[in-house]
Amino acid sequence: MTKETFTKLVLESERTLYRVSMSMLKNESDCEDAVQTAILTAYEKLGTLKKEEFFKTWLVRILINVCNKQLNHNKRFIDISDYPEASEPSADVNVDVKIALEKLPVKLREVIVLYYIEDFSVKEITSILSIPEGTVKSRLSKGRDLLRKSLES
Repeated sequence: MTKETFTKLVLESERTLYRVSMSMLKNESDCEDAVQTAILTAYEKLGTLKKEEFFKTWLVRILINVCNKQLNHNKRFIDISDYPEASEPSADVNVDVKIALEKLPVKLREVIVLYYIEDFSVKEITSILSIPEGTVKSRLSKGRDLLRKSLES
């Protein structure tokens, strides 16, 4: 893969990387650090990528590993107010959903974000998180139930 192709693919994945890292870290500066670290790691480990069509999945997996390391290192929680303001017309709904997502355990939240926000398939999430397909499906189900309960109250 050439530098130009790598740069193009990273730029195409930029929004996904930001949203995934923000869903896990909930802090702008930590999120930026994680994305930069993931991109640098991906560039250094580019030789381990077997097929170019799986670049985005591979890069998201690297990002999730970086975020998990950062969470384990920091061992802290950040308030929902650290999320950037929603710019869509339904900002109130978005804030409610973000608050409900905030309440989910990290393992459920990451699956919900990857599936519903980033549009990864169950099989892609299985590959990204290195967990069985049944685990992805059960986390999606449990996450949906908890979100529904949180949003109804």
